[in-house]
Amino acid sequence: MTLELKQMPGLTPLIFITIEGTKADAKTVLMYGHLDKQPPLTETWAEGLHPYKPVVRDGKLYGRGGADDGYAICAALLSIEALQRQGIDHDRIVVMIEASEESGSHHLPLYVEHLEPEIGSPSLIICLDSGCGNYSQFWVTTSLRGLVVVDLTVKILEEGAHSGNASGVVPSSFRIIRQLLDRIEDPETGKVKVAEFSVEIPEDRLEQAKKAAQVLGNGIYTEFSFVEGSKPVEEDVLELLLNKTWRPALSVTGVNGLPSLEKAGNVLRPFSTLKLSIRVPPTADAPTAALAVKEVLEKDPPYGAQVSVKIEKKGSGWNAPTITPWLLDSINKSSAYFCNGNEANFRGEGGSIPFMGMLGKKFPEAQFVVTGLLGPESNAHGPNEFLHIAMGKAVTSCVASILADHCKHYQQ
Repeated sequence: MTLELKQMPGLTPLIFITIEGTKADAKTVLMYGHLDKQPPLTETWAEGLHPYKPVVRDGKLYGRGGADDGYAICAALLSIEALQRQGIDHDRIVVMIEASEESGSHHLPLYVEHLEPEIGSPSLIICLDSGCGNYSQFWVTTSLRGLVVVDLTVKILEEGAHSGNASGVVPSSFRIIRQLLDRIEDPETGKVKVAEFSVEIPEDRLEQAKKAAQVLGNGIYTEFSFVEGSKPVEEDVLELLLNKTWRPALSVTGVNGLPSLEKAGNVLRPFSTLKLSIRVPPTADAPTAALAVKEVLEKDPPYGAQVSVKIEKKGSGWNAPTITPWLLDSINKSSAYFCNGNEANFRGEGGSIPFMGMLGKKFPEAQFVVTGLLGPESNAHGPNEFLHIAMGKAVTSCVASILADHCKHYQQ
């Protein structure tokens, strides 16, 4: 095994590991994970828990970034070591652990281009940065949504004015921004209105979603901490699953121009800015969608206000290639053996892994196994994040089995 810390000028570092195959003419497997983490949000964690102090409770390892995605390098190396200890053949394996995923993986494509001669042409790509619908079977992600992030600013005054004097004469920038939001989202249903954000759901993905919905049931929404008396946007669990994996959705994730409650006065504010995060279906073109939403928001501004849209992110999603029979058999066999007889399940994920789309274009002949530990209540990016220990062991074991089957398949 060779392990290197790659550091290109001005970029975050990359851990690059190469393990040679045990036989001649070995194929190449690329394994991926990341080591960077989200901010700690320390003050919001439950009593006795801390983002940087590991705590084991009820079979869960609590701490920031354990399941997202600190475990990946351990799982990758342990799966290979398990094969070697048993004398089981494996192919050449390249492990890449990046440090910019939580910022959009902007540096990773540069590393892939730079290291392409060392990477080679992988026939199988294993990503260990995704989720699982439960902790009782192996889950494979077949699609990922993309992401468009924009800053929407409405400016109506050069400076703030006394609300007693200006209100009723000067339109509120916040009211204008509400009007603009109604252009791109139905306020009653949450449906995104901009056509460039919608796609037809492929039939095979629809069938996978139906099976996954049957397995997950109301767990699709009970994992979230709804306040008493509230409910999800739909009662049909299949529709909920499709909403979060194959349909666009808008979230307001930040605000500027509004003072805190303690500092708010009787002032009609000169501007309002909202950060809009719009999840994009896997097969939609995010750059095109971003330009479309910018045009819709900036056109014919109410009251002649100054409306500007700054595009911050425009990353397209990913739809996995059709899985080959040998890999499907291997995944189901591995899940049944290491997950108490339960076959694997396949579904889309609502989040993004920017690296996958780029790899899909770079290596169009490769097969993909995208999996992970982010399951019910694991709460990645939020407080009380945990890694389900038993599931971590199962995923590692399944990956080892798939690596062995990959070698057998190509040695035949």
